Amino acid sequence: MLVAIAEYLSQTHTIFNVFQYITLRTILCTLTALLISFLAGPYVIRRLSFHSIGQTVRSDGPQTHLAKAGTPTMGGALILLAVTISTLLWTDLHNRYFWVVLVTTVLFGLIGFIDDYRKLVLRDSRGLPPRAKYLMQSVVGLAAVTVLYTTAEMPAETQLIVPFFKSISLDMGWGFLLLGYLVIVGTSNAVNLTDGLDGLAILPTVMVAGALAIFAYVIGHAEFSRYLNFPFIPGVGELAVFCGALVGAGIGFLWFNTYPAQVFMGDVGALALGAALGVIAVIARQEMVLLIMGGVFVMETVSVILQVVSFKLTGKRIFRMAPLHHHFELKGWPEPRVIVRFWIITVILVLVGLSTLKLR
Repeated sequence: MLVAIAEYLSQTHTIFNVFQYITLRTILCTLTALLISFLAGPYVIRRLSFHSIGQTVRSDGPQTHLAKAGTPTMGGALILLAVTISTLLWTDLHNRYFWVVLVTTVLFGLIGFIDDYRKLVLRDSRGLPPRAKYLMQSVVGLAAVTVLYTTAEMPAETQLIVPFFKSISLDMGWGFLLLGYLVIVGTSNAVNLTDGLDGLAILPTVMVAGALAIFAYVIGHAEFSRYLNFPFIPGVGELAVFCGALVGAGIGFLWFNTYPAQVFMGDVGALALGAALGVIAVIARQEMVLLIMGGVFVMETVSVILQVVSFKLTGKRIFRMAPLHHHFELKGWPEPRVIVRFWIITVILVLVGLSTLKLR
């Protein structure tokens, strides 16, 4: 919205041309989302507490978690609010990629909201039935990749870029739909599984979003993409602004979510953030790099899969408890140690992912 106003004012005052720069708008969007999170955070926490929308804790989990019972959750609504408002203010609203990312993010957030509402307000321990939840995620994910596939204007928009190799770009064809669907839905659920400790999921999300902003900017910039041997896809650079909103809103939320947490994001936040990372990676053609940078999310997901498969086949568990962060807690690691070490792993993996910009 502000971009359109600035464009109009630039006809008479050239100083407003500065708002056409994606880099400036990314910074301003980040700061706007951060400010909204800081200002609205205390109010959201009070309202959640007033309505007794608090965390439920499993009795068979780490005993240190029993003190978390009743902590306000569904705080992910704060993240969605900050991201939506800030991006509508600072993004070029004529950009088709922006609308695909925003709508997908909000719809996944709505799925998470329904699940949280049933569990925390209606006191239905099952929440949204798993099949219904997965079906809704699948419909939204498939709709997003179908829109991207049918509106693609150049082959590069549906090709698979292989990291560390300059000339390997694989034509996906209809396989783009399957890959994109798996990335969006898979990342959404992976972030949700990781969201089990104070601040554990949000900071890796912020770091990965910041790195994806760089990839989006490069691929949407004719000179940078040519220099770094990436395909140039006009319009993708605008997603850097959206990534900035994720960074700002995430850091603002971490202020309240850091150990010991005043609020949890719930499914409404985790599902939405994971979907946002997934669809941005699909548009920027960085699905494989997302797999690297989001290695913590991958480890958490794989630990759950291995645990379930092992127990069904042999009756034995590989880990003391899944997801993986609970395994280390039950081994005696204090919660802050688990969180910070997972953060450190994410820093390393994000740096490896960023190295693919030049090591090609």
